[in-house]
Amino acid sequence: MEEKKLNKSFPEKNPNKERSTRNPRTRYSQRPQQREINSRTKMAHSEKRPNEPIEADSLKIIPLGGLGEVGRNMTILEYKNSILIMDIGFRMPEEDMPGIDYIIPDISYLLQNDRYKKIEGVLITHGHYDHIGAIPYIANRIGNPPIFAAPLAKGIILKRQEEFPEHPKLDITEIKDGSKIKLGVFEVEFFRQNHNIPDNMGIFIKTPVGNLVNTSDFKFDDFPVNELPTNFAKLREIGQRGITLLMSDSTGAEEEGHSLSEKQIFENMEKIFENAKGRIIIATFSSLVNRIQQAVTLSEKYNRKVGFIGHSMKSNVEITKKLGYLKTEKGTVLKKVADTNALPDENVTIMCTGAQGEESAGLMKIVTKQHPSIMIKPGDTIVFSSSVIPGNERTVQMIKDNLIRQKANVFHYKMMDIHAGGHAQREELREMILMMRPKFFMPIHGQFSMLFANSKLAHDCGIPEANVILADNGNVINLMPNKAFIEKKDVPAEYVMVDGLGIGDVGEVVLRDRQMLAEDGIFVIIAVVNRKTGKVQDSPDIISRGFVYLRESKDLLYQTRKRVILTIEKATNSGQVINWTYIKDSVRNNIGDFLFQKTKRRPMVLPVIIEV
Repeated sequence: MEEKKLNKSFPEKNPNKERSTRNPRTRYSQRPQQREINSRTKMAHSEKRPNEPIEADSLKIIPLGGLGEVGRNMTILEYKNSILIMDIGFRMPEEDMPGIDYIIPDISYLLQNDRYKKIEGVLITHGHYDHIGAIPYIANRIGNPPIFAAPLAKGIILKRQEEFPEHPKLDITEIKDGSKIKLGVFEVEFFRQNHNIPDNMGIFIKTPVGNLVNTSDFKFDDFPVNELPTNFAKLREIGQRGITLLMSDSTGAEEEGHSLSEKQIFENMEKIFENAKGRIIIATFSSLVNRIQQAVTLSEKYNRKVGFIGHSMKSNVEITKKLGYLKTEKGTVLKKVADTNALPDENVTIMCTGAQGEESAGLMKIVTKQHPSIMIKPGDTIVFSSSVIPGNERTVQMIKDNLIRQKANVFHYKMMDIHAGGHAQREELREMILMMRPKFFMPIHGQFSMLFANSKLAHDCGIPEANVILADNGNVINLMPNKAFIEKKDVPAEYVMVDGLGIGDVGEVVLRDRQMLAEDGIFVIIAVVNRKTGKVQDSPDIISRGFVYLRESKDLLYQTRKRVILTIEKATNSGQVINWTYIKDSVRNNIGDFLFQKTKRRPMVLPVIIEV
């Protein structure tokens, strides 16, 4: 066991280093429907919340993301003047968020009263972006605190940080299975957990009020690929220490039984390699290192060379090869995927991103014939080695149909077991609870129905219902040795949206405008008005995009122009000082109502008044 003691300022590493205090002004936003859902949920919770006195010696647990959603994981542990953070992840935007790149946690609580200066460290469970993806957008704004991560997660974090050269260098300490660290009042120990990426760590934390366990994303696998099986002896030993609170992964809590072993996936994948006559193209997540290893191993067995498509896929392959997590024979991996065109089809494997139908991913470019060097050939075998994330079904189905039209052979997880999720199902979750034997239980990481299913499972395992904490993002949970409750007052935990270089500057008004543009288009009216007479000179120009085709709508445009002239001249004939803002609003409202009356569509109307 490795043990390392570090104090808050880490003087033994760099005594002269000062934390960045850069704190750019950030606006936080939330969609109207999300605010309504949260409001209803918080009302329901507040009805149940006792009016407990806030005790100074309690540990505050504050989830800023990851509850009621899959992704955006970030949780604060706060005890007096010490703060510990677990994970800083993002989630992908929803379908009604056009132009948004990511959604990240709301850190305004940490920025209030410079609370971030109390942060002792950031603990990273593993290298998936829903646990590390928001680090480039948040770390420098909370003082660039020390980060503790296993080698693979550290490598992925640092590689991505290269895209942000203007940010200060991250302070990352590498940990491993069994690493022990003292951070302020917290004593932390990391322990290995199986997932679908190596170097996944559960976290044991000794606090002044009791022992906490964060399971991380996990599953129990006796036959994993490229890593050791679950260490049940270690888990039982941790459970014997007396666990005050167990925070457990909930993503698979609605699924009966036991998750699939990677061994079973490997055997089914091999059947595909045995029977494939042409190229094999495998679409999966770039972070599924175990699946990449399986494909490489099988390619070597069946005399195939491997090419990779996708920036994130190639980046992760580079990192995992360098760290020794991806094992390949010399010459197996090609430098350029275009090199596969010089090989016989039966000697080619291509791995790419895009199993969820992402527009910019490798598979979509191949299917739509936009990739510069790879096109679908009749007889290609396409493997979708991932389950479909809810909301992506239509796009994924379109890709499958397109591939079949191009005479490719398509395999997906509903046809045979060629994808294993990385999350424990009910049988494993129950076993984890029984090994930990916690006094209090808090489901984490999942949609609300998943959290609820996990909380019911804990109750079925003998944990009193009053000791099961079913929380929302922004709740403040007070934990004491013999009592736990949710405060009536929440902290901000809104959606913070990233759009290009903008963080939090896209709010519900901008999203509503984008949705309107996407649904009904834009209608621009340009009118030249004599400022002295108030008369419109010439006929107003009209520009339409995404609303009507101008050449086929001459009568509508004629009536629209007449209404524009009447509206402007009526407003300017009052004999008073001309209020151009009022005139623009009148044109916008009158024409908007007229167009809706005629078409039952309401485009964004933009009047442009030019005074001459």
